[in-house]
Amino acid sequence: MSRENEKKETPISRKIAENEQVLKERLGFGTSFDVGVRTLTILDTQINIYFVNGLCDVQYIIEIMRELMLLEARGLKTLHTKARDVKVREAIQNHIPHIQFEYESSLDNAITRMLSGLIFILIDGEDKAIVVDVRKYPGRSPEEPDTERVVRGARDGYTENIILNTALTRRRIRDERLRNEIMQVGVRSKTDICVSYIEGIADPDLVEIIKKELKAINIDGLTMADKIVEEYVVRQGMNPFPLVRYTERPDVAAEHLLEGHILIIVDASPSVIIAPTTLFHHVQHAEEYRQAPFIGSFIRWTRFTGIFFSLFILPLWLLLVIQPSLLPSRLDFIGPEDTKNIPIVLQILFAELGIDLLRMAAIHTPSPLATALGLVAALLIGEIAIQVGYFTPEVILYVALGAIGMFATPSYELGIALRVTRLLLIIVVAIFKVPGFVVGGTLFVLILTAIKALNKPYLWPFLPFDPPAFWQIFIRATVPSIRFRPSIVNPQDPIRQRSE
Repeated sequence: MSRENEKKETPISRKIAENEQVLKERLGFGTSFDVGVRTLTILDTQINIYFVNGLCDVQYIIEIMRELMLLEARGLKTLHTKARDVKVREAIQNHIPHIQFEYESSLDNAITRMLSGLIFILIDGEDKAIVVDVRKYPGRSPEEPDTERVVRGARDGYTENIILNTALTRRRIRDERLRNEIMQVGVRSKTDICVSYIEGIADPDLVEIIKKELKAINIDGLTMADKIVEEYVVRQGMNPFPLVRYTERPDVAAEHLLEGHILIIVDASPSVIIAPTTLFHHVQHAEEYRQAPFIGSFIRWTRFTGIFFSLFILPLWLLLVIQPSLLPSRLDFIGPEDTKNIPIVLQILFAELGIDLLRMAAIHTPSPLATALGLVAALLIGEIAIQVGYFTPEVILYVALGAIGMFATPSYELGIALRVTRLLLIIVVAIFKVPGFVVGGTLFVLILTAIKALNKPYLWPFLPFDPPAFWQIFIRATVPSIRFRPSIVNPQDPIRQRSE
């Protein structure tokens, strides 16, 4: 961008009347009902307090005004010298009942801070504004996220308030090296984004890469919050597989911070981005670590088995139906006795489409009607569709098994990506039969091998093979036995637990 096109910052004038005129034009006083200004005369000096209704804690503002009015009531006078303005400013700042305030010399930055929920105070004769953090964002209280429920464990979850989210993380990691660097992204929205990491553990090069990518975002606004940030940071393109992990649980985020990962917290989003991640990060769940190691391993194996079968059971069954000669004599009962009037592959595709439509309908259906929707779906797609002759019972059975396995995937994004992969495998099997199944499965593995998330191999620790890390993926190891942090994040301090 050339210097001519760069937007120059507007300095704060010492004449408060000039500032009032500029702010009236830019903020739309009299048009926008939610932006306001309160004018006071303190020590024979005019001051203006600018605020946004709905984003500020009104009680804080009232308390600040009360203290300033008491200051005026005490009758503190100053000499009419050049130092008078400085004394007035010092008197005002010393009577602001708040733990945090700062000075701002740019009118543009002061406006941005005000629109973020802070207030700024202009003093006649001063070229700096006093900015006070009194924001109080509307939102809900921390609740357990619906998609990451556990039987035992914490019931709090991230909300749409970035300040509250950083506090939930800080509560679990009381380390002075935990860094929460905040920046604003979006030419018009100026959305707050926080990059969280532990200094001395996280890879500083990766931290700089993420911050550089965030600062390079040049868009009007982040309407979809964290999802837009993800697309800019990892440049996913048409790749359906998730390259970052989302979580709404502070304990999960804190655990990843201690491993050396980096969090990206976007204001107005309850989901926190964890980077970098691999495929195996998306198939783990907090419930595994809330149970005994053996039980946690059993839960993990069950989940892995469900995901694997949901991906390959339908293409394999379709292959056996198309080529019954591949079946051993003892398994010749597999396959429908009557294929009805519709080809099996079309039955599968229609059933898969029906499952996706039901999933979408369930999302958009109010909770009181969700049960009725399930009953209608079970009757129409299940019993009646079979009786009429549109589907064979086995098609409904295997499609249902595939859907259950996908719903058991902890990552919603990975579940959808695997569902798309399964549809592609079904199509290539229907066209090319055995070669299609073999080549399709091989290409699937090769594509996963070629994916890199922030220059990290997607199939680590399987490819490249890292035996200790792969063992911790295959088995839910006991916490006392885990001494090292994952090497995939290039931790500055690789030793997590030192032996005595």
